Amino acid sequence: MRIIVVGAGAVGLASAYRLAGSGCDVVVLDARRAGSAATHGNAAKIALAESGPVPAPGVILQGLKWMLKPDSPLYVKPSLAPDFVKFMLSMARRCNGRDFRRGLEAQLRLAEGTMDLLDDWTRDGIRFEMHKAGVLLAFETRERYEEQCASLDVFERFGMVPEHLHGDAVRECEPALNQRHRHGLFFPDDRQVEPDSLTSGLLERCRELGAEIHEHTPVRRFLRRGDTVTGVLTDKGEFTGDTLLLAAGVWTGRMSRELGAPLPIRPGKGYSVDYSPAPVRLRTSLTLEDARVAVTPLNGFLRLAGTMEFGGLEERVDLRRVAAIKQAAADSFTDWRNPPGEAAPWAGMRPMTPDGLPVIGRLHPLPNVYVASGHGMLGLTLAPATAEIVTESITKGRTPTVADAFSPLRFTHR
Repeated sequence: MRIIVVGAGAVGLASAYRLAGSGCDVVVLDARRAGSAATHGNAAKIALAESGPVPAPGVILQGLKWMLKPDSPLYVKPSLAPDFVKFMLSMARRCNGRDFRRGLEAQLRLAEGTMDLLDDWTRDGIRFEMHKAGVLLAFETRERYEEQCASLDVFERFGMVPEHLHGDAVRECEPALNQRHRHGLFFPDDRQVEPDSLTSGLLERCRELGAEIHEHTPVRRFLRRGDTVTGVLTDKGEFTGDTLLLAAGVWTGRMSRELGAPLPIRPGKGYSVDYSPAPVRLRTSLTLEDARVAVTPLNGFLRLAGTMEFGGLEERVDLRRVAAIKQAAADSFTDWRNPPGEAAPWAGMRPMTPDGLPVIGRLHPLPNVYVASGHGMLGLTLAPATAEIVTESITKGRTPTVADAFSPLRFTHR
């Protein structure tokens, strides 16, 4: 069976790896360098402790408060474009406790075996940088801490029981923090993965398994025979196959429209900035919850990442938003004083859906097209489990029940 995988980010490469390992003939196409889009600049976390969907109680009210602040953690760029308005209204309807808890439970169930899968990858010879430092969610206000605690019963059903920290106990857990952070939740099992090393490791293993990798090869048109997609036309010629997997991140939405089964996958821009050497020595990875900024220590550098900006497919770096991320670090760490070694800031497009859940499965009514996209800020976290679902669906013709909540049918069924 020959599989065409469109997209060489974490999700696409993980899927290609598992498909090739299952005996499929795999060709991977990407319009850019592999792993250079949303995968490259993410927060570098396997973030089980932060697996809640973006639509959450209070998000709409908070978003309205922040709408006139382009440097806020959540920014909605005003637009009257019909697709944009429809998407935002659909997201607004999901900003309630019932949908949030249901989505959180679905994503935790999907990610339940992630750590075991990552360990399987290393045993199979995939080399990448991974740390097991846990994560501390640090809160300045009691209000934000209690908001997070409201969903802890869902985490605890999956065996994720955090340590509750208050006052000096927060700084005992992470001495680099200053007095601003009065409350904390420490989840010991979260990990950190440097994404470029993972891209390199997956590429190498895919090639060892016989997969073809074609970078800088944008798809221009789909080749069809009735409802069946027989291949794609690219700048480097035609590629034919038995099955097509769309794992192209935010660009999956446009591709699904071209195939006549449109999916509401839109961009949510995020930012990151790296410092080498690391300006502060951290015991664990952090999320500064009030500012919504992730702080991840990696080999030789420190990454700050955050913000969510809803707008168009425009990757320009807004320096006001970068400055807000950097200010969150300056406000939080005792020894942060205009540190040297700051890299050029990065901005990239996360693939978002109205309900905050990924889209995984067959793209009905097309008989041989599958989708693995819409992972939002959790592409790195959910890539291993997504690859398992995709491989079982394509090679065995059955979809695991864990994937029911992520079916494309929720958007394409009429």
